[in-house]
Amino acid sequence: MPQFETKHWRQLLDVLKHRHASICRQWFYDDLTPGRLDNGLLEIHTATPVQQNYLQKRCLEPFTEAVQEVTGQLVAARFVCEPLPRNGQAKNGQHTSAAAAAQPQAKKTPSPDPASGQGRAAAPPPPDRPEPRPADLESNLPPTPRVTPKLAAGGPIDLDAESMVLSPDYAFDHFISGPNNQLALAASVAVANQPGTAYNPLFIHGGVGLGKTHLLQAICQAILARNPQTQILYVSCDAFMSQFIACVQAGKMSEFRHRYRHVDLLVIDDIHCLAHRERSQEEFFHTFNELYQSQRQIVLSSDAAPHEIPHLEDRLVSRFSWGLVAPVTKPGLDTRIAILKAKTAMRGFDVPDDVIEFVARKVDTNARELEGAINTLQGHAQLMKRDVDLTLAREALGEPAVAPQTNRSTLQHIVDVVTAHFDVKLQDLQSRRRYKSITEPRHVCMWLVRKKTRFSLEEIGGYFGGRDHTTVMHAVDVVNDRIDSEDGFKAEVHQLLARVEDALGQTTA
Repeated sequence: MPQFETKHWRQLLDVLKHRHASICRQWFYDDLTPGRLDNGLLEIHTATPVQQNYLQKRCLEPFTEAVQEVTGQLVAARFVCEPLPRNGQAKNGQHTSAAAAAQPQAKKTPSPDPASGQGRAAAPPPPDRPEPRPADLESNLPPTPRVTPKLAAGGPIDLDAESMVLSPDYAFDHFISGPNNQLALAASVAVANQPGTAYNPLFIHGGVGLGKTHLLQAICQAILARNPQTQILYVSCDAFMSQFIACVQAGKMSEFRHRYRHVDLLVIDDIHCLAHRERSQEEFFHTFNELYQSQRQIVLSSDAAPHEIPHLEDRLVSRFSWGLVAPVTKPGLDTRIAILKAKTAMRGFDVPDDVIEFVARKVDTNARELEGAINTLQGHAQLMKRDVDLTLAREALGEPAVAPQTNRSTLQHIVDVVTAHFDVKLQDLQSRRRYKSITEPRHVCMWLVRKKTRFSLEEIGGYFGGRDHTTVMHAVDVVNDRIDSEDGFKAEVHQLLARVEDALGQTTA
């Protein structure tokens, strides 16, 4: 059977990089290798089952499009991970024993199946408690958008259809540690090393895009790397609830309970969605108890701490706090810079350090917004066929470029107005003297420069005696606070602002 030529493989990766830059990763070049091209299928070999499943689920169409363009033939891509596991065989591009990447379908009979790759024999489903009636299931709440599992007539429900796909991007090696997430990272590593014994449950909470999902997936991948036979179920809370309702309606609660209560690791994202859902909370309460008593690991994420989730039963709040509750907060500047460098390196996207710092200062919210900024920057550079620099970054992120000379001219006008008004010299403003007669005009001058120019905080601090950006931020905050609280000071600053704008030929807004 013919092998796919190396030069064609490089062409394929080039096509992907130019047409689908947002999905391309450096590990495509390092870990993927072309295999046989036969019967209209190109085999692409991956290094891990997680990579295989991710590519099959998320990147199949772009790879197929690229291979067709390179070969000029109607060829499809297929991802394989060899050698195949002893106890199972790849199915639909998935590793049967890597449960988080691709779980075996739930079975109606509880008998063990050697081909499933399970680490232990399946226990019989527990006897069902009286099932709640469908009419009782949160019927008084507004509908929540979700995908309900499809039910075959009289057949089983596929409880794995909504399992979340693990991304190779979300491994511990790619997680940037900082003061905002050190506890959550350390706890996650401990859980991955000793599941069921270190911290059970592990409850990670924080705002959107702060790394909760990254840590959840990193735990799954680390455990699977150590023991591929581990049975992991990784779903969103919304999927848990939709499957629960579907199984109640279909009379399949024994399958549902068997599926959720006989795994080695249960990972549920956005557990705060249980709020207001009384029946779902009751079912999860019993699921939690069974797993906990069996020393199976439970990992949960939420946008709030357990006691802050509204309308969550006290018994669940208590259980969520049994192990370790770890917060993640907004990353600081240094952490944002490190995140940007890691994400651009992962993409093989060369970005100068001054652009990295500019983006990190402009986007100060979360890692997801930082990644969006990278996508925007990469798209602009590609479409406009330009090198990445500060000018391009300002344009791409919606900050118009200002001529440096204009900045310098405005700065000089501001200094002239402030020094004349307060009867001080520029040398005084640039000195280390801390007398009120000096610090007040210095603060006001920094505030005006920040307001009327495009100079960065570092540039402003450097001009005023080599101070760092935090000093400038403090000065701006002090002036803003005094404007809000002191009418006389507010009038004085607005008078100075009007003088600066008059000197520049502008009109006060």
